[in-house]
Amino acid sequence: MRLFAIRDYRRLFSAQVIALFGTGLTTVALGLLAYDLAGPRAGTVLGTALTIKMVMYVLIAPLAAAYVDRLPRRTFLFGLDAIRGVVVLALPLVTEVWHIYVLIGLLQAASAAFTPTFQAVIPDIVTDETDYTRALSASQVASTMESLLSPVLAAVALTFLSFDRLFLGTSAGFLLSALLVLSARVPDARPSTHTKAWDKAAAGIRTFLRTPRLRGIMALNLVVAAAGSIVVVNTVNHVRDELGGSQSDVAWMLAASGTGTLLAALVLPRVLDRIAARTVMTTGAGVLVAATTAAVTLTAAGLATWTGTAIIWTAIGVGMALIITPTGKVLRASVGRNAIPEAFAAQFSLSHLAWLITYPVAGWLGTNGGFTLAWTVLAALAVAGAIGALLLWPRHERRPATTALATPARHAPSTDRSTLTKAA
Repeated sequence: MRLFAIRDYRRLFSAQVIALFGTGLTTVALGLLAYDLAGPRAGTVLGTALTIKMVMYVLIAPLAAAYVDRLPRRTFLFGLDAIRGVVVLALPLVTEVWHIYVLIGLLQAASAAFTPTFQAVIPDIVTDETDYTRALSASQVASTMESLLSPVLAAVALTFLSFDRLFLGTSAGFLLSALLVLSARVPDARPSTHTKAWDKAAAGIRTFLRTPRLRGIMALNLVVAAAGSIVVVNTVNHVRDELGGSQSDVAWMLAASGTGTLLAALVLPRVLDRIAARTVMTTGAGVLVAATTAAVTLTAAGLATWTGTAIIWTAIGVGMALIITPTGKVLRASVGRNAIPEAFAAQFSLSHLAWLITYPVAGWLGTNGGFTLAWTVLAALAVAGAIGALLLWPRHERRPATTALATPARHAPSTDRSTLTKAA
């Protein structure tokens, strides 16, 4: 409650939550729009649209993190939300597949710039170290809740409305988010220690490459993307064509994965107090490898059922939470406080680079070669990522990566060694 008593943080956090739900509802509606335009080839359309999204995230997020200290951040965040609201408003009007690609490019370019800018603002508003940690955790909880509730809200809405009405609601949400940003006081950015913008953009990525535990997270990103692509890209065709479900059924099956994510997220805080993050995250990788293998078996044997699909989708949600939820804790333990925005921006880009690999496999290969072939390739990528994580992230590191890599902020308290050990 002390955290949410901070007026400007409360408004910015509300803006983030509203924008997250707008993005989640747009994802559900986009899949149904693709099916409406392309039918059985919806996977190809959705896979291409999401690939465009990942390209924007990988290219733009580091640049946004690099230049954010040179821009009036409140105006910049307001403009990005306004752009997203207008673009989403135009999506129901499209009549050709290429219209989707253009609008998604604009929408995701704005989203890719919004996230690292928002993350860079938080430490300037929440100055207490404990509250700052809580703010990062609250952001993670918001993302987790969005993955559960967005499909549920979409399913309820689709009971009464056509999917194109979802776009109208999400557009209004983005505009409300923009107004909340405008009502908050956002301080000017502190100048970066990097004189060149690209140096700042690359600083976080260099930290990942030099730090064993962060190299392990890079491999785990591939596991998450491989399993998650099955859910995000192939659910609409699997439910509509293989199971004979409705638009609302698509949203409910997506909600099954979100339920798994929420259940794991509710348990994880206490688990992470007792068990090392590495153990939890590699366990999550094992769950995702098992789930993708089960998905391949299900489709190869022609045994696709509602129950079997729901169980696998839920397991994928659980495995993704086991990997994603502790990631922020490991990042915070691996860099100094002034380097946290750069590290989070790097993770943002690197994780989406993994999705850039897996989305085309799920979309294009799934449409042209069938689910069995596409899911087999994705399961193999999940296995490769899991093995890579075990090899790249030693069980016992010789010394905390923070000592060699981080430059502590002038007024930031030093990181306690026991915290680093627990995070590793």
